[in-house]
Amino acid sequence: MSGYVTVLTTTDSAERAEQLARAAVGARAAACAQIDGPIRSVYWWQGEVRTDQEWRVLFKTPAERYDTLEAVLRSAHTYDTPEIIALPVERGSAEYLAWLDAETAAG
Repeated sequence: MSGYVTVLTTTDSAERAEQLARAAVGARAAACAQIDGPIRSVYWWQGEVRTDQEWRVLFKTPAERYDTLEAVLRSAHTYDTPEIIALPVERGSAEYLAWLDAETAAG
């Protein structure tokens, strides 16, 4: 079994979140994307603390597809410095992980 990751990004609207999700899944860079929000983010940007409403998108993919997923997100994202963070999947059901492989294999 190869490794798997969940990849997280945020964006400034529900519509943009869906665009990112559809771009990644459509490119077979991820098998699935889940959108939640709105969330409130507090962060440093250009020398000041800011607070904004964002939507979070969580992608599921084999680790070997990470570079492709990152490229899709970078090309479709509107942020200057988008959050793109990958976390390893420690365990998962064999059937679900096989589904991740199958749905990203055509990429």
